[in-house]
Amino acid sequence: MSRQKALNFTPGTAHSYSNTGFNLLAILVSRVSGKSFQDFSRESIFAPLGMTRTSWGDDFTRVVRDRAIAYTVADTGVTMNMPFENVHGNGGLLTTVGDLLRWNENAVNPRVFGRSFVDLQRTRGRFNNGEEINYSAGLYINDWKGVPEVNHSGGTAGYRAWLAQYPTQRGLSVAVLCNASDAPAWTLGRQVAEMFLDLPRPTTLPPFAADAPALAEAAGLYRNVATHEALSIDLDGGQLRSPGGPITPLSKGLFRVGSGSIRMQVERDGAGRLRGLRTDTLGEIVRFERVVAGKPGATEMAALAGEYASDEAEVTLRVALEGDRLVIHRRPDAIIALTPNYADGFAGSIGQVRFFRDKKGGVTELSISQARVWDLRFRRLAAAAPPAAMGRAR
Repeated sequence: MSRQKALNFTPGTAHSYSNTGFNLLAILVSRVSGKSFQDFSRESIFAPLGMTRTSWGDDFTRVVRDRAIAYTVADTGVTMNMPFENVHGNGGLLTTVGDLLRWNENAVNPRVFGRSFVDLQRTRGRFNNGEEINYSAGLYINDWKGVPEVNHSGGTAGYRAWLAQYPTQRGLSVAVLCNASDAPAWTLGRQVAEMFLDLPRPTTLPPFAADAPALAEAAGLYRNVATHEALSIDLDGGQLRSPGGPITPLSKGLFRVGSGSIRMQVERDGAGRLRGLRTDTLGEIVRFERVVAGKPGATEMAALAGEYASDEAEVTLRVALEGDRLVIHRRPDAIIALTPNYADGFAGSIGQVRFFRDKKGGVTELSISQARVWDLRFRRLAAAAPPAAMGRAR
């Protein structure tokens, strides 16, 4: 982290979940308290609340009584998938369902840190412009099916977890811990919650029938303004579809994505032309701009080949044209296929890959964007000079 040269965004202008931020907070607690984060947590939180089976995974070699092994479930079979690391603060909590419910009870009847702490922890964040978001101090604050909900999910290696509380529903809490990577902890938790919640009667809205030109206009390729990742919206048999599921029109220019809480709004310029989209997921706004699909030929892709290095990540990548596709080689043996989406932009398992050029059109840099790293730059290395021809022996 100390090698990083830039931020994803100016602080206070956007939101991105940060494991690194939580790691730093654990270090800060340790320095301020003069104790390890493990000791501070045990003395100030776990012991007073009776969380006798909770600790931080600060030593992955430690034997933990009754610990559930984590697994990955795939078509090829079931394999163990354990977190072999000592990093904690962002996660790495060893706990039980019962202890998690004891922690949630502290929000109803505060025994540690007091009511002011609970209120602060559940205060939504705001951007510099005053816009409120649905994330607070380590918690998501939103409504689910018309009921206020405080929740957070987590996952590492083959473990999956979810914890929620419904403050207006007699303090109902639901904790889910799973030890298989394909376990939908979030979905399972809400299925349990629904059995106990007093849900308001859903409002049934008459279906909105968007005309064919409106659907055709919304279809196309878009780029996330922040992360630069591409989003393709297709029109198939009168139905808009995206990676998030089918897109259903709710009113003029407003759509629902999938069956969840994502709303998609068409955005237009001053002349009324569609310029992009805006999605709203429980108060979290993401904007997309319309882009033209890129269809580079073999010659164009060959010009992108070469070695690219990042001093921040301490990694060198080799880009090569193999057959009719562009690939990235990463040591020791990873081969990552790239699929073109927009001009000089490609998608792959490594994230969104963009190539940058100088004023003469020469390729100078490669950028990788993912959900939490929005623009990690790799400079293009100069090609090695061919070996000099050997003179004829005399």
